[in-house]
Amino acid sequence: MVRSKTDKVLKELGENIRFARLRRKFSTQQVAERAGIGRRTLYEIERGKPNVSIGSYTHVLSVLGLAEDLLNVAKDDLLGRKLQDAKLVVKKRAPKRKSEN
Repeated sequence: MVRSKTDKVLKELGENIRFARLRRKFSTQQVAERAGIGRRTLYEIERGKPNVSIGSYTHVLSVLGLAEDLLNVAKDDLLGRKLQDAKLVVKKRAPKRKSEN
């Protein structure tokens, strides 16, 4: 199930990027050149393909003036804060063994 959830998120992200490009009236060639990627990579980004590096996604977002939006990812981590506030006990690792040379 996790795979399908992440695929859905990436697909939506790709669609959002495509719509942002179209609203700015940029061609795929313009965005690809400015982002330093191939048109095929941009095509895969706009379809939310998971095989594209996050760096390529970031370059495209930068061209569209949206790179700062990435700073909002996990900014308000409600689950993490709840876990932190619950003060769950985390097991400490045993010290490393000293190797005898």
